[in-house]
Formats: sequence, C-alpha cells, structure tokens
Amino acid sequence: MNATIDFSGKTFVVRVDEATANDGGATLVADLQVLARHHVRPIVVAPDAQTARAIVRAINRSANVALSLCGSDGALLPHTPSGIGAVQTRILYTLTGAGFIPVVEPTAFALFGEDEAVLADDVAAAIAAATEATRAIFFHRAGGVNDPQTHQLIDELTPAEALELAGDPRVDADLRKAMRAAALGVRGGIPAAQIVDGRVAHAALVEVLTTQHLGTQVTGGIIL
Repeated sequence: MNATIDFSGKTFVVRVDEATANDGGATLVADLQVLARHHVRPIVVAPDAQTARAIVRAINRSANVALSLCGSDGALLPHTPSGIGAVQTRILYTLTGAGFIPVVEPTAFALFGEDEAVLADDVAAAIAAATEATRAIFFHRAGGVNDPQTHQLIDELTPAEALELAGDPRVDADLRKAMRAAALGVRGGIPAAQIVDGRVAHAALVEVLTTQHLGTQVTGGIIL
C-alpha cells in the first residue's frame, strides 16, 4: 500500500450495500479484523436486519468481536417525525472501546409501537457525525459518482456539489441517497466521506489506512 495514516483509537463508519454483503469474494470481514488489530474502531451499518446478522456471523467465525444492534438498543437511534433524532452514542463507545465491532440495523427507536425503518445511508451519516468519526465510507456498486454529462468518474466533491448532484435525476436513485448522506455527514463534522465499490479488494483498508482513496471523495476542507 501507499503511505499509511495512523488512525489508532479513531472511529470510522462503513455503510455496507447488498452487492458487497452478497459477494463471497469481498474482503470486508478480513479488512475489519485488520483495522481492529490496528486499534481503529469500526462501526458497520447494514442495509437490513438480516444482512446485519449475516455480517455478525461472518466476523465471528474467525473472531468473537461482532454483535448486531438495532435502533432501540440503548435507545441508539431515536425516531422523530423528521427521521433520526440525536444518536445516543454511549453503547457504541462502550462496545468499540472494548474491542467489539457493532453492526447496526437501519431502524429507529419509536417510543410507541414498533421500531421504524430508516435509510441505512442516513444512519451511517448520523452515527459518523455523532461519534466524530474520522471517515465514513459508503459502499455502492457504482464505485463512485460519474459526471452525468461526461460519464467520467468524479474524484472529489464538496458537500454543496454532492448535494447538487444528488438532485440530478440522471444519477442512480440509490447513489443519490449515498451522496446526500455523505455530504450531510461532512457538513456534520466528518473530515471526509468516500463512495466506493466495497467489492474491490481491501477497499476499507485503502480508505482508512492509506493516503489514497478510491471512487469519489466528499470533503469540506482539511482531511485528517
């Protein structure tokens, strides 16, 4: 790899998509274990509850460090009329500080009735901002954002540029959700957010441990 970055003790959030979760050759599980050994604190956001539990099982086949959380666990993700309320980070800090890898289902805690389904992209952005994560990674099969006119991969976007493209109907609908979440996460304090193809070998390691990045990066200025 290229020059490495020391993120020991830092949190990073990775939003896993179905394409990566269903790819038997993806290196995500191995990458998470490497990051944990580097004392980086990963938090995984799964696309749904079933996938969250599958990721937990995959990690725990070789290391007993993963467990799944839903929005009601520790009132992690309170539900509000506008979506996700203030993230209750205590359970996340407790788990990551003890060396565990939380795998979060995209649900929000409703005071009355069942938990509410919410967008995994929004969960990832909210958790990353609340935990002062050093990176948020959004896996997407597109591997990044292509310019709608030139069809060339865009290397870097500001939050404003990402939000503008997120409103362009020529861009894939799921990708627009990831772009919006990445932009709002950076505006919420994350130094940088990446949209990459999680099926690329060791994508998480490249993004977190090196000075390089894959796909499209959204950043608001100085990258730590």
